[in-house]
Amino acid sequence: MTWATDRLDQIKGGEVVFPPVVQTLRLGGLDDWGEGWVRKTWTPAPELLNSDGSLFGGYIAALADQILAFTAMTVAPADAMFRTSNLKIDFIRVGKAEVLAIEGRVVARTRGMIHVEADFRRPDGELIARAGAQQIVVPFGG
Repeated sequence: MTWATDRLDQIKGGEVVFPPVVQTLRLGGLDDWGEGWVRKTWTPAPELLNSDGSLFGGYIAALADQILAFTAMTVAPADAMFRTSNLKIDFIRVGKAEVLAIEGRVVARTRGMIHVEADFRRPDGELIARAGAQQIVVPFGG
């Protein structure tokens, strides 16, 4: 176990008070995780939607940054932390006011970088967005 996997267990178990940004943005936690992957469901609140009922792309970006960080945490070294150095999102279909299944996975890892991706799917399984990020690994205090 590492600081990161301990934190993931706490988040999954509902044993944490989320940072103010997570509370304000209503990002929520996660449902499950294992080495190299994470999974969560998320339901948008009506006040987070565009006037036509679609999901705001910037909000999807915030969810992506969170799920990709959770994903990197599954393999983060015990003696280091990481920071998002690149975040990319491809919007495939319009998301609406419905539950999203969000799954992240580690694509590659080196001593200095963790590459992660995530899929956002609506209830019928259709992909609405795919995100990718590179997380730079930095030693604590560095």
